[in-house]
Amino acid sequence: MIPDYQSLMRDVLECARNEPRKISDVVDEIADRFQLTPEERAQRLPSGKQTTIANRVHWARSYLKQGGLVRNIKRGWYELTERGREALNSDQTINSAYLEQFEDFQDFKSRTRTEDNTQVRQDSRDEEDTPDETLLSAHKKLEAALAASLLDQVRQSTPLFFEELIVQLFLAMGYGGTSQEAGRALGRSGDNGIDGVIDQDPLGVDQIYLQAKRYGPDNTVGAGDIRDFFGALNIHKATKGIFVTTSQFTPSARRTVKDLGSRIVLIDGVHLAHLMIKYNVGCRDKDVLHIKEIDEAFFEDLSE
Repeated sequence: MIPDYQSLMRDVLECARNEPRKISDVVDEIADRFQLTPEERAQRLPSGKQTTIANRVHWARSYLKQGGLVRNIKRGWYELTERGREALNSDQTINSAYLEQFEDFQDFKSRTRTEDNTQVRQDSRDEEDTPDETLLSAHKKLEAALAASLLDQVRQSTPLFFEELIVQLFLAMGYGGTSQEAGRALGRSGDNGIDGVIDQDPLGVDQIYLQAKRYGPDNTVGAGDIRDFFGALNIHKATKGIFVTTSQFTPSARRTVKDLGSRIVLIDGVHLAHLMIKYNVGCRDKDVLHIKEIDEAFFEDLSE
């Protein structure tokens, strides 16, 4: 189990007991100390830009710095202060509660207050997540709620609207280039089980056929539906198909796809909703938060 950032504060100090340390090396050393598995070492934040263990080690160092226990000496390097050595030599638990005694840390807390004078929830002694993890977790919850709402809206639409939506989604994903005829919903009798077609390339040399099932959450797509779609693809001499539903595929439906040689891609309701969010189909940006960090190279260049 990956320790929370407060549990890592003493280890971050210990790693620099004898000499200044490079923070990236400390991440690896602490991972070894806690005997993290390869999977735990590779685990990343939801953003995918940083490993969880690296994020927590960096935040542990950042809070120690705000408390005056360490100082940065050059880009990516830190060393202990006298206060840090005293803390390391004590038998006290080193966490945010411990840092509260220092005026430096109190000043840091006061700078993180919001305009209405409420404390930003980032340094509670009971909080185990780093600020990055807290923010990303909140974003994940907001996106899950939006996905559920989108799916409800789609289920309440007409079958023709749903087919048009699927075509618009794949155009937004970049299929067919910019041609207005690159994607079209068929949605009429005589389409031989095909609901739409997308040009895979701008010239329409290769095409992907679509099947769309607007089902309620309890009405699943089974193996029979997959076999029918496969037959429809053969009628059109198509090599690729995408089956989209607002519900779920049964295990037998997924096995049938594998047995048929994986010519058909399955997109269930949850996957569909998240694709709509990713490509802004049926939703739009409400707020944009820019998360920034210190550019240490900037300060190094100016000091040289």
